[in-house]
Amino acid sequence: MSLERRLALLDWAREAGAWILEDDYDSEYRFSGRPLEALQGLDFSRRVLYIGTFSKVLFPALRLGYLIAPTNLVGPLLSMRRFIDVHIPMLEQMALTDFMNEGYFARHLRHMLHHYRQRRDLLQQELQTHLGGLLEVHAPEAGMHLVGWLPPDKDDQRAAKLAAQVGIEIMAVSQYSLEPLSRGGLIFGYAGNDEKAITLGVKKLAEVFKRF
Repeated sequence: MSLERRLALLDWAREAGAWILEDDYDSEYRFSGRPLEALQGLDFSRRVLYIGTFSKVLFPALRLGYLIAPTNLVGPLLSMRRFIDVHIPMLEQMALTDFMNEGYFARHLRHMLHHYRQRRDLLQQELQTHLGGLLEVHAPEAGMHLVGWLPPDKDDQRAAKLAAQVGIEIMAVSQYSLEPLSRGGLIFGYAGNDEKAITLGVKKLAEVFKRF
């Protein structure tokens, strides 16, 4: 969202007495461009709860996340946390603290940024090579997903179903919209696939999309 729309959203939350849950799970992975300030950092009315996780930047089995909340919500949130699960993973938190304080976390992020940038660029290149006549693809500046836009007369949900027939899971952009879109698109995740899988996967898509 643009800065103007972010500020408008914060104004709405203040006027409506509403809360904004900001799930910023992949903010560490920005490949180019100026980093965008989180809503929580722009919020002077204390209406934003900022959520993050280490499961994406380290490994899913770690199961550690964090929440930055307005002061008046800390007590109720702690009560809710104790009601959900009284066991706090102290050992994992202590190990992660040392991992960060000793500089390994920052080193890991630098390595993964380079790693994911390579996968992003390869996926973009393969899609343009094999599906350039069908998909309009732009490399994202951040995150772990890439969007390919379809022509206005193509159904993105049908495309996703065709991909599933050859074992490739992609999401249709229209599934995330409450209103009809002028054109559909496909969301590709590249973080969990190596270079060989990306290359073979795009070739499978190109073959199955001949029926599209």
